[in-house]
Amino acid sequence: METIEERAISVYKFGNKKADGRKELKNLLGGKGANLAEMSRIGIPVPPGFTITTEVCTQYNLEGEKAVIAKIDTQVREAIAEIEETMGTRFGDNDNPLLISVRSGARVSMPGMMDTVLNLGLNEESIAGMVQKTGNERFVWDSYRRFIQMYSGVVLGLKPENKEDLDPFEEIIDHLKEKRNIDLDTQFTVQDLQDLVYDFKDIVKKRTGKPFPNDPWDQLWGAIMAVFQSWNGDRALYYRKMHGYPEDWGTAVNVQAMVFGNMGEDSATGVCFTRDAGTGENIFNGEYLINAQGEDVVAGVRTPQQITKSGAMRWAELAQISAEEQAENYPSLEEIMPEMYKELFGYQRILEDHYRDMQDMEFTIQQGKLWILQTRNGKRTGAAMVKIAMDLRSEGLIDDKETIQRIEPIKLDELLHPVFDPEALKKANVIAQGLPASPGAATGKIVFFADEADKFKYSILVRIETSPEDLEGMNIARGIVTARGGMTSHAAVVARGMGKCCVSGAGALKINYKSRTLKVGDHVYQEGDWISINGSTGNILEGKVATREPELSGEFAQLMDLTDKYAKMEVRTNADNPKDARIARGFGAKGIGLTRTEHMFFEVDRIKAMREMILADTVKGRKQALRELLPMQREDFEGIFEAMEGFPVTIRLLDPPLHEFVPHQLATQKELAEDLHISLANVKQKVAELEEFNPMMGHRGCRLGNTYPEITEMQTRAIIEAALNIKKAKGIDSQPEIMIPLVGTLEEFLLQKSIIEQTAEEIFTKRKERVPYSIGTMMEIPRAVLVADKIAEHADFFSFGTNDLTQMTFGYSRDDAGKFLSVYLEKGILKDDPFEVLDQEGVGQLVIMGTKRGRKAHPGLKVGICGEHGGEPSSVEFCHSVGMNYVSCSPFRVPIARVAAAQAAIRESSK
Repeated sequence: METIEERAISVYKFGNKKADGRKELKNLLGGKGANLAEMSRIGIPVPPGFTITTEVCTQYNLEGEKAVIAKIDTQVREAIAEIEETMGTRFGDNDNPLLISVRSGARVSMPGMMDTVLNLGLNEESIAGMVQKTGNERFVWDSYRRFIQMYSGVVLGLKPENKEDLDPFEEIIDHLKEKRNIDLDTQFTVQDLQDLVYDFKDIVKKRTGKPFPNDPWDQLWGAIMAVFQSWNGDRALYYRKMHGYPEDWGTAVNVQAMVFGNMGEDSATGVCFTRDAGTGENIFNGEYLINAQGEDVVAGVRTPQQITKSGAMRWAELAQISAEEQAENYPSLEEIMPEMYKELFGYQRILEDHYRDMQDMEFTIQQGKLWILQTRNGKRTGAAMVKIAMDLRSEGLIDDKETIQRIEPIKLDELLHPVFDPEALKKANVIAQGLPASPGAATGKIVFFADEADKFKYSILVRIETSPEDLEGMNIARGIVTARGGMTSHAAVVARGMGKCCVSGAGALKINYKSRTLKVGDHVYQEGDWISINGSTGNILEGKVATREPELSGEFAQLMDLTDKYAKMEVRTNADNPKDARIARGFGAKGIGLTRTEHMFFEVDRIKAMREMILADTVKGRKQALRELLPMQREDFEGIFEAMEGFPVTIRLLDPPLHEFVPHQLATQKELAEDLHISLANVKQKVAELEEFNPMMGHRGCRLGNTYPEITEMQTRAIIEAALNIKKAKGIDSQPEIMIPLVGTLEEFLLQKSIIEQTAEEIFTKRKERVPYSIGTMMEIPRAVLVADKIAEHADFFSFGTNDLTQMTFGYSRDDAGKFLSVYLEKGILKDDPFEVLDQEGVGQLVIMGTKRGRKAHPGLKVGICGEHGGEPSSVEFCHSVGMNYVSCSPFRVPIARVAAAQAAIRESSK
């Protein structure tokens, strides 16, 4: 990376329809800075300012504050001078002061995760000059008290001392409102605002031991450094970890001239979207507040109003307010400022066409003049992501390949969550109505504090309003409810980005943090009570509401069809029963890559026969027990073959060690002894004999089949007979692939293969009919990879079992790694959890080696992967690069893998 000394420019200026930067420089200028520059270049009215690059943030983390200030001081002062010239004001001047905002701006949108300071530059001396200049004493004192409150929290670090407490400044505000018997900040008098300023400064002095900084340049450097520091703040760290963003990206700092939405009734501020961020509909929408600053809209302190008339009417319907009351008390921007609305509507069309994507815009109207403060590709739900991409394709703005590339595969998971059953909804009791801030269905127990969201297995986080500090709890909770805030509040925007169900602005909720209660009307709900929320309607429901499984339809189904046009790898599923197989097939799975036969033996009516087989002392005894299991296993395979008609089904022979099937509790051991008519002592002795020091490397997999060949015989018989039966009964041609697990030597594989082939031939001879089948192995032992060429000469396919291959390569046990993995990730020893994201540097090299050696010996060798990595997008791309025939994953990850496979093929073709 270039150092600041090697780069001539660390500060990029914009404004007046010109800019040093452009949208393509988002890695250097951050998304916000790059878009501010781009908007300036295309003629959008943007307040002038400058961006300090992300490289300076990285340098700050390496060298510290003094070194960075020394390096960029001259450039910052030159950029401030240009803003002064444009705005006709001077920074730090008492009579005609320039006020500025300082905002973060990473290369990707991280809403609320880093810090912002507004109205910077005001001090005790410039107050009088601002009053003289604007003739609006109330506006000036309102701006000053906001600045002190924001700067104190962001730069000076003043936070509530206890989680049950409000922000110390908000407590003073609430106390004054109560004393004055008012509800809104806009009702404060000039004297009220002056009192707040002095009270705020008093808090600062008491808490920090120093007076509030008065020098504008000290304020500016303090704010810039606070933004750099916030890149490594707790909430930004958690957000980066959640989304996998690298630490070394850093954040840019954007410094802009202030424009004011709180200068009176002809001023306003708002947030808008060129399309609906929840549903993806092509509807311009958003929220605004008269006589307010931007933070008021997103913070949720005041419930904002709708920008469009149609949006206001829909909101009124949800809030159960008449059209007349809406028009009189909650008018839309379109109704009360039609010229401003028309201008804003024009800019949103220009920006969406320019970026060819849905835009999230912030704007301010200052005394009849419109300014656009920000645009970015808007956060959206998984459903909106799919609809917007498919609609933009239909509108000719993007082509097929870009449509697929616009999809974040992992966000498709949101479309695969259960939804409320319509019949159950009819019977549910709606206790309150809020705004449908983020679609979805969620049921859980009430928690009131974000750091307690994990108190229950299923929780709903209920807050008066959320803040960036609540991020981790919001991620843990099943859903989010707020009493305040609108569709563009912090809770709404972050929830949509997470794909989390959210209802905001439910004003009927009376939340008491100290008593941990939620009151609705006369009913009081306690922490731990069950509620359900419908993020698509804004309904808050009492108790649990039943759900049902989703399905592919509409744009989602069209997108999946599109992936088939480009993907080179097929996607299969891991399924152990017909139900899961049918679900996966509905999601587009082209077969089964892993059926774990041991799962079939754990059912109540089968475990007894399995235990009888394990406890038998003779081959005859084991075969007798296996004869009881044969028809059950055969029936399972018939159902799976029918569900996957026309597609291959890979069936893994028995894999886990036998001790997993025997009872370990005394009561169950007694019951088993009675059922088998043997002594309890015999049962205990056999259980003790089966116990292993390291089951992962013990008597399991092909070692079981080679020790007890009758197990492999029974399973082969069940598979082959099921294929013959389903063909005879229903004309279904099945494609069984028999997979031998845990092979480490060629001899192990050959012995199992001979048992399978001999058993199959006996059945074919007896039935006088044949079905095609193939025999392969699960590549999960490092030694198997080293001798892959020898095994491949005799195998029809390889399936990489990367769960066990990861365990054996790292020497980590999945059952015990949790004790240290979180520490390893936190300290950077590991970049990702290797059981979630395939370790391409180590395990991946074994996969490459095994594939190359196998295909060198057997050019037609079919190769796939069946570990859970088969549904993780970056791992899917790796499998594509290796040249695998397929990946296999759990049913609900099939669509994710299909998109990831198509994206991998598209990226490869564009190189």
